[in-house]
Amino acid sequence: MSPLNITVTDTPAGPVLEITGELDYSNATRLRDLLPTLTLEPGRRLVLDLAGLTFCDSSGITALIAARTHAQAAGADAALAAVPANTLRILRIVGLDQVFALYPDSEAASRV
Repeated sequence: MSPLNITVTDTPAGPVLEITGELDYSNATRLRDLLPTLTLEPGRRLVLDLAGLTFCDSSGITALIAARTHAQAAGADAALAAVPANTLRILRIVGLDQVFALYPDSEAASRV
């Protein structure tokens, strides 16, 4: 079991959340609880960098959707970066690859 770590970095384009470890039922609320503390403005982008994500269950997927909803409510955009193959497979199965903007890394995702 890999503990969940979330590192927030503010960039000119918007906040980047580097999510590492397991995003699952036992800790997905940590991501959801963090969202209201983020400064998002219209035209900016919230980037979720998943390069270090080792596992994501349905609760984790729900937290990712909550992040997108939070960004949209602020008039901002949301993007996923460096999505691991196993998580990308799940996103494709449920059609979320058509909902989220996907980028190879957070640097590319942060270019607005």
